[in-house]
Amino acid sequence: MRWSFSIGRIAGIPVRLHVTFLVFVAWMAVSEGITSGDTRRALSTLAFLLLVFSCVVLHELGHALAARGFGIRTQDIVLLPIGGVARLERMPEKPSQELVVALAGPLVNVVIVALLTVVPPLLGRPLAGATFGSGVLGSLLFVNKAMIAFNLIPAFPMDGGRVLRALLAMGMPFAKATRVASIVGQALALGLAAVGLFGHNNILIFIALFVFLAAGEERAIVETRSSLSGVPVRDAMLTDFLTLDVEDSLQRAVDYLIAGSQADFPVLEGEVPIGTLGRGDLILALQNQGVGVRAGDVVRRDPAAAAPGEPLEGVLQRMRERGRTALPVLENGRVVGLITLENISDLLVVNAALRKHAGAA
Repeated sequence: MRWSFSIGRIAGIPVRLHVTFLVFVAWMAVSEGITSGDTRRALSTLAFLLLVFSCVVLHELGHALAARGFGIRTQDIVLLPIGGVARLERMPEKPSQELVVALAGPLVNVVIVALLTVVPPLLGRPLAGATFGSGVLGSLLFVNKAMIAFNLIPAFPMDGGRVLRALLAMGMPFAKATRVASIVGQALALGLAAVGLFGHNNILIFIALFVFLAAGEERAIVETRSSLSGVPVRDAMLTDFLTLDVEDSLQRAVDYLIAGSQADFPVLEGEVPIGTLGRGDLILALQNQGVGVRAGDVVRRDPAAAAPGEPLEGVLQRMRERGRTALPVLENGRVVGLITLENISDLLVVNAALRKHAGAA
């Protein structure tokens, strides 16, 4: 994820910290005493924040390890001011597996709540309470209970939304289950926004907006996957395209860009593609180095490619993971096509129009 950096690994999974998390920590330190000279209060707040986000990491680790049990790799765990995200390579296809992965995170918080409830009394130090402000452990107990309740709200992107979809998908197609779960989530978001509006609570309104948009995005992603199911790369690839040689100057790339509609150019070394020079990277290179530099010196070297008969759905997912807008298509070691996000989008629009026409006929 952009604007994040690695802070280590847990169980072989990279853990990354988003820069906004540091901004949040700094803001809390300032607001809780550093500017007023109350350093002890500021340090106490920071220590509590670290404990809370340790629980968040464990929550996300629960998802990641459950997914690993089904052969699904986790790219990384990213810590954000609003919580954490375990970025799975893909979600399980079987509803029962998605149910296990979705519940694994909240179950970690259930274990933490049980430990905080049972262990302190055994050590002769019972908690003063389980409310925010009732001591460090009491506050931590409250936060974990709140995490369980919040994450089980049946709305994307919370775990409860995935639990609801998994349960629905046991009796209906996955795409329809996603659509129903998304509608439920957006309805809850509207209700939450109304409560926030009448209660003058801006945080609730912000959360409601976030949930509403996330639910719609999840529905769009699944509908896209469903539309591309069974479609091979050859049905969407460009077959009339231009390439660059590693020795070509950027002036040639500029000429190609201006003269046509192609915005991504495979860069070849001999007949082997070493990467794709996109419009954004081309403009950046022109700003920094001018038109005389070689294409081979500025292209991001990435040998990733697709095959004509490969499922388009999997290629699209790979492009998103790599942050690529285009991939060369290889057959017998030769570049025979170019698959771009724009072409995939065009294919989806055409297919939707044809389905609409068939439904009206």
